Amino acid sequence: MRLVLALDHLRGAAVTAHQAEPARSRAHRAGTPTAEPSDAAVSLRDVTRLFDGLPAISAVSLDVAVGETVWLRGPNGSGKSTLLRVVATALSPTFGTGTVLGDDLVRARDRIRARVEYLGHQTRMYADLTAAENLRFTCVLYGLDPRVVPGALAMTGLDAVADVRAGAFSQGMRQRLALARAAMRNADLLLLDEPYAGLDVDARAIVDDLLTRARTLGRTVLLASHEAPADGLVDRAVELDAGRVVLPVRERNRPRRAPREPVREALRETVREPAWEPVPEGLP
Repeated sequence: MRLVLALDHLRGAAVTAHQAEPARSRAHRAGTPTAEPSDAAVSLRDVTRLFDGLPAISAVSLDVAVGETVWLRGPNGSGKSTLLRVVATALSPTFGTGTVLGDDLVRARDRIRARVEYLGHQTRMYADLTAAENLRFTCVLYGLDPRVVPGALAMTGLDAVADVRAGAFSQGMRQRLALARAAMRNADLLLLDEPYAGLDVDARAIVDDLLTRARTLGRTVLLASHEAPADGLVDRAVELDAGRVVLPVRERNRPRRAPREPVREALRETVREPAWEPVPEGLP
């Protein structure tokens, strides 16, 4: 019953979001040319996002190739989170243009969201649903086989609490559940915002395992983190400062962290490539 109510809630939220959808960004309303179609998974040109007239990111141009893992680094307030939210279509650019997975950043938000998994500071889990119900709900939304749920819970060490409501979880456990959802979806583009924050050693190893798996499958990853990823998990780093790209840092010049062994193999055996289906505008 809780799963049905959650689905009804999502449908209602989608209708509300559609009715309240904001106008196109000023850049598009002014007729600024959009980025040309590209083989890049992410292609941004002079993207700026203003809040109260102040730029959170300013004139950012960035190309990320399909299958590439890029580490976004920089101090607090440098614009890492804002950049990820723009790529995820959670925010529209105030100026500038871009494409994500070949689709226009503003005009094709629903198609982009169907192929992108964004793990931000909020885990976007339903507190009244159990861990297993939250993941089964994700299966309903994205047309996934629900038989992948036990493997996702086992991978993240949540199999023993599968029937516990997410509202009773600690922040670290909720992050594990969000990682389970990300691994289960196997999206074409994975956006991770400070995924190591607040996690213990075992949970951090789950993040490393997720990155390893994404690289093996040729998925594209944008990772914003204060902590240097383990050696071999990223192709290059891009540094942000005061909302601007200041230095493309090659992987060989970055700080190293010893790799961790993958902690679970269950998901490798149970998760299969899903058939992507568009999702409603306004997905929480």
